[in-house]
Amino acid sequence: MNIVYSPKQREVITAPFTHTLEVNEGTPRSGKTTAGHFRYALYLTLTPDENHLITAYNQEQAYRLFVDGDGTGLKHIFGDLSKVKHDELGDHLEIHTPSGIKKVYYKGGGKVDSVKAITGMSLGSVIFCEINLLHMDMIQECFRRTFAARMRYHLADLNPPAPNHPVIEKVFDVQNTKWKHWTIHDNPILTDERKQEIYDVLSKNPYLFARDWEGKRTMPEGVIYSMLNLDKHQIPTLLGQPYEMFFMADGGQSDATSVSCNIVTRYEGKFRLNRVANYYHSGKETGQIKAMSTYAKEIKNDFVKWCTEKFQMPYTEFFVDPACRSLREELHLVGIQTTGADNNAHDIKGGSKGIEVGIERFQNAITNDQFFLVECDKYDHYDFIKEVGMYCREDNGKPIDDYNHALDEARYANNYFYKRYVI
Repeated sequence: MNIVYSPKQREVITAPFTHTLEVNEGTPRSGKTTAGHFRYALYLTLTPDENHLITAYNQEQAYRLFVDGDGTGLKHIFGDLSKVKHDELGDHLEIHTPSGIKKVYYKGGGKVDSVKAITGMSLGSVIFCEINLLHMDMIQECFRRTFAARMRYHLADLNPPAPNHPVIEKVFDVQNTKWKHWTIHDNPILTDERKQEIYDVLSKNPYLFARDWEGKRTMPEGVIYSMLNLDKHQIPTLLGQPYEMFFMADGGQSDATSVSCNIVTRYEGKFRLNRVANYYHSGKETGQIKAMSTYAKEIKNDFVKWCTEKFQMPYTEFFVDPACRSLREELHLVGIQTTGADNNAHDIKGGSKGIEVGIERFQNAITNDQFFLVECDKYDHYDFIKEVGMYCREDNGKPIDDYNHALDEARYANNYFYKRYVI
């Protein structure tokens, strides 16, 4: 493995272990996660403790971000000295080190009941991937699980959150914390041309520029769905009497394809739109471009089948964005009949028109407690939640045409819900 480190990466990787919690906070593509991989590998070779934990919003992310790590994660660093295994405590990477065998478990931490997965475990260390997306109960329980460690250690990474994010006051300010700030300039593999390309995109929006170029904690004034409160609008189970299940899809090959399963219920005298599951794949982010025929087969044979069996409901409609003609055609070929989604193309309401009408409706549904995310193990809301924090307006007031693949089809779903159950 031929790795070139920046000065900040070398400093972080080789520093003595003197703090309970180390935090790498900064912009995407700053090299902070790669530094974390090698920092943690050093720790694992030194610690006498056997059991350790990596936690992210879901288990898949925990594995992808730190075990695989796009080629620099633990399994690549340790190579033949490591192997993925499973025991009574769960999936883990078993690593042979000079100080003994280490078991590094990887688990999801974004749900209300995530703590159940680590109850009774005794840990030497915990890695918190994107700690601002984890449930606070899970974070606090992780610190309790390491009380008996002989070489107690915690490492967290995150993109800059809002200044009032609870993780700052309840975690960073409480623990014996060593904090390190990162920007794009700390990543040695980014060329000047690539940096300029990123700059040109981010400079169009003050919020994204401050957060993703300068690495500042900034209030998300331009974030369109800032009224979504995960403590309030993410619930562990479906509530109320079910009325209807329907699917909504928006697709692309290089951009993300997102399909949601939605269930309308009536609870405490009010109709609710419940987003219960999300199939999401981005060719741009994963580097794996799928044919639309592949998407159609996976959506039918895996996602739709799982949802209907899970909730024991037939679906009434399968909506697809009218602009995504290829996905509609491929779905028809595998036996799913589709209807064109209401994408607000012809809407006019007062001074608003088009997409703004749909945005206002969706904002109202969230504010009126008529939209909820229902926690799901297999097809969770990780991508939806990430987009919510990124989707904002440009200087001219128009919504940016990015970070909106799951949010677009969620807006279409709310259009259907609004016209059928609200007005």
